Amino acid sequence: MTTRLTVAQALVRFLAAQYTERDGVRQRLISATWGIFGHGNVAGLGQALVEYGADMPFHQGRNEQSMVHAAVGYARQSNRLSTHAVTTSIGPGATNLVTGAALATINHLPVLLLPGDIFATRVADPVLQQLEVPYAGDISVNDSLRPVSKYFDRVTRPEALIPAALQAMRVLTDPVETGAVTLALPQDVQAEAYDWPDEFFTERTWTVRRPGADPTELAEAVGAIRQAQRPLVIAGGGVHHSRAEEALAEFAAATGIPVASTQAGKGSLRHDHPQDVGAVGHTGTATANELARQADLVIGVGTRYTDFTTASGTLFEQQGVRFLNLNIAPYDGHKLAGRPLVADARSGLTELTEALQLHTHRVSGTYIDEYGLDKERWEQRVDACFEADEPDIRPTQAQVLGALDALADESDVIVNAAGSLPGDLHKLWRARSRDQYHLEYGYSCMGYEIPAAIGVKMAAPERNVWALVGDGTYLMMPTEIVTAVQEGIAIKLLLIQNHGYASIGGLSETVGGERFGTAYRYQSDDGTYTGAPLPVDLAANAASLGMRVLRAKTVRDLRAALAEARAADTPTCVYVETETADTVSGPPPAQAWWDVPVAETATRPSAVKARELYERHVSTRRRHL
Repeated sequence: MTTRLTVAQALVRFLAAQYTERDGVRQRLISATWGIFGHGNVAGLGQALVEYGADMPFHQGRNEQSMVHAAVGYARQSNRLSTHAVTTSIGPGATNLVTGAALATINHLPVLLLPGDIFATRVADPVLQQLEVPYAGDISVNDSLRPVSKYFDRVTRPEALIPAALQAMRVLTDPVETGAVTLALPQDVQAEAYDWPDEFFTERTWTVRRPGADPTELAEAVGAIRQAQRPLVIAGGGVHHSRAEEALAEFAAATGIPVASTQAGKGSLRHDHPQDVGAVGHTGTATANELARQADLVIGVGTRYTDFTTASGTLFEQQGVRFLNLNIAPYDGHKLAGRPLVADARSGLTELTEALQLHTHRVSGTYIDEYGLDKERWEQRVDACFEADEPDIRPTQAQVLGALDALADESDVIVNAAGSLPGDLHKLWRARSRDQYHLEYGYSCMGYEIPAAIGVKMAAPERNVWALVGDGTYLMMPTEIVTAVQEGIAIKLLLIQNHGYASIGGLSETVGGERFGTAYRYQSDDGTYTGAPLPVDLAANAASLGMRVLRAKTVRDLRAALAEARAADTPTCVYVETETADTVSGPPPAQAWWDVPVAETATRPSAVKARELYERHVSTRRRHL
């Protein structure tokens, strides 16, 4: 039996019938579609979404990149088991997807991209917004999505949709390969009819695998852990993706091995778990980084060891240090010349715990006491950063975080991605639940926070979801505030005004750049931006987009505004002005290095001094072979 439908109609019906299942839980794979319509998709997917609106919910976006961010936020909150599709027109609508696609792929988060494309029949050539490539007739701007997609196909005939759609679902549900998946859809093909086999529209359930460890690799891993005197676990985002938090807690409690976390892995253990030693790497705690420097075995769980985690190859100092990498992706399992344990994080941790319990293995009490005391000392430093002795003065950024930290409970989710906030949060935030800390730091994309918070709130409507945004990030992409208002999505926006790029300003100073071009100030006669702060009212801007705005001038105001926003059932913004971009934000400085190359030749004293310090750091870098 067949059913005659357009390609777009068939695709929408197909997507509505796709499900995932893991651990006996079944749910829709593509639970909604975001879209902005233009001539490249309005008559195809636009019409199909109207035709089958009861089967496929639709959300209206304002920016194509931010629609991807919203879908990614939803996918992460849904443990990668459910996501959204995003449809755009051809031309700039399609190329606006590239940044969001890169973010999704780098972070291994599934999202389905459905950009319109030029005519497959070439009857209208060139069409509006078409990029003409003289040496190749089959290239369009959508090809820019190839390097940032885990799977890409251009559906140039109706029947080609069947294998393309099935491959797309395979990649979206593969825990190793998942990321952005792109099906480019020529606008004439979208509207073309075809007799589809009814089997194409039957429900399909895609099982998300939990592979266990190879017995030989498991035995070698157990042997390595038993021989180690100062082992350290580094928990990455794979712990969350696998829902392995309880397995990690059991492993840590049974063995006494301390657990540090990357940005993506923070919250793998609650902040008050005895084995949690906080953040590791350039934005890490003194406790975790000192343990990393002295570790003889580093057990990476679901981490890909970015340069922030390894302090650009300078953090793991012990001469004989070795790496054991539990990762579902073989590519990451072999990093740092490590011993791979290729398995799902939960399965692998459970198997390790069971095997080590047979030997009643546990690290020494002296080691446990040592890192326990160090953790207490760091918590005292956090308290000092959060403390505001004078509640009627303007808060520092750390005190802003302290006010929110005092208010939050397990139901709150904080979303952030870029600026000075990720470093402060990684060091200071006390994660109270497995999914409270939502930092996108694989791509660190300015503008991610507001749309991602919308996606998180859609996936968990019962949660309090906070988008933490600086002025630089806010100015990148505030447009989805309109979407939150339109759909009544009660996100909380904490908007921090410090008049510039605080993070890059600080980095610029350390590398001899003298904070050039990083402040939001009037330009001076010498071409530098050192005049008075710009009279930009971001609170008024947020209000003009329909958001309720609470202004806080002091610590006391801030505490009251945060409490009021948290109780609100409409999109609400708390606006607070903190220290300007040319002052420090309050928390302890970086506890480990990060390699940003410094000019090898310069005449300005700041750059000369920065190069001298850079060369000293570079000399400590090592390759782990």
